[in-house]
Amino acid sequence: MSHKILIVDDEADIRELLAGTLEDEGYTTLKATNSDEAISAVALHQPSLVLLDIWLQGSELDGIGILKEIQKNFSRIPVVMMSGHGNIETAVTAINLGAYDFIEKPFNSDRLLVISARALEASRLRRENEELRERAGTENQLIGRSVAINQLRQSISKVAPTNSRVLISGPAGSGKEVAARLMHKLSERETEPFVVLNCASMDPESVGTELFGIEGNDDDPLTRKIGKLEAAHKGILLFDEVGDMPYETQGKIVRVLQEQIFERIGGTAKIEVDVRVVATTSRDLGDEMANGNFREDLFYRLSVVPIVLPPLSARVEDISQLAEHFIQQAAVGLRRPARALADDAIAALQGYPWPGNVRELRNVIERLLIMAPGEDNEPLGAEMLPSEISFCNSELSDGKIDNINGIMGLSLRKARELFEKEYLHSQINRFGGNISRTASFIGMERSALHRKLKSLDINFKDKTL
Repeated sequence: MSHKILIVDDEADIRELLAGTLEDEGYTTLKATNSDEAISAVALHQPSLVLLDIWLQGSELDGIGILKEIQKNFSRIPVVMMSGHGNIETAVTAINLGAYDFIEKPFNSDRLLVISARALEASRLRRENEELRERAGTENQLIGRSVAINQLRQSISKVAPTNSRVLISGPAGSGKEVAARLMHKLSERETEPFVVLNCASMDPESVGTELFGIEGNDDDPLTRKIGKLEAAHKGILLFDEVGDMPYETQGKIVRVLQEQIFERIGGTAKIEVDVRVVATTSRDLGDEMANGNFREDLFYRLSVVPIVLPPLSARVEDISQLAEHFIQQAAVGLRRPARALADDAIAALQGYPWPGNVRELRNVIERLLIMAPGEDNEPLGAEMLPSEISFCNSELSDGKIDNINGIMGLSLRKARELFEKEYLHSQINRFGGNISRTASFIGMERSALHRKLKSLDINFKDKTL
């Protein structure tokens, strides 16, 4: 996509000269002769870069005044100041006010193009860094207010300040790495590295190189490779999905985990590290050990403190907050407005079993934000959700009503019974099995709701505290 560059100068021949030079390089140009035109063009077109003359005849504001306005309202747009009467003091003033650079007239075309390209690249990097920081701030958050997630936070807050090894287990997509990053944030190693080793992709032949690194040639330092253990010195090394680690690889790291002393491949010097090890797994390591696929000595070294993450289906009451969080996160990444979720969409999301857990919910929300029809200010309704969620919510325990003809084929008593059964089942799931909260929401006494559930033969486990 071509960058738009706004040229602000009171001399027509200079505007045309600059426009021709930039357009020859593939840029799109806009032109303004005074402060009113310049500020209007910035607000309307949001250019990628502004080339701004300091001295503007017949303009209410000079270039410095326009720069201040841009910095106040459009601070992400880089500005390069131009002047035929430039001096060091003027250049310093402009830079201090937020200008990217200063260039004197008459222009050297090559210098102008280099400065413009650098300003655009610096702006891109700044924007990406801001977005990464915004996203990174959410990578170590456990979103939700459910009992299950609060208990998980408490467990992490207790173990984080220690140096104990932790084994985090839970179904795929439940947020195990998020929990590990939260542990890192709450630990005394927060400012030190957090290094992830993907165990599923470990090649038994190259595990030594991956973990221990290569000594390399003294004459060519570039041949030296630092392994994951050394890279994680003083920080945390996460063995992600340790249950997928090849069996022959497991034996190579047992002693290293205990002693934290090793040699680089091809080297003889002993390297000692201080690394806290955290592991995650979606497998049942007890079953894996019984089947001979996982070493007991490695398991007991890793599982000093076990932590279990619940599936999303066990904390349905968190879905609304999670969905809102993912909408805000996706809106930043996709550079599009966030949209609200309608009540029927939230209810549908709460009624879906989420086999892919939190990761699946995040993917659904991102897809919804990209593909859903309607205006940016229009709420996202249940009808916009993927078909598998809509289909799941249309199913009934002893039949399903896909259309009005299905309803018309039933007696009033049967249709009402089916509706009540599905409605109450969905509401109980929505509130995580909390009968008191369900009763309050639907406007029934708790005892009356119990009687209704019994009459409809709805089995449930009351999670009311």
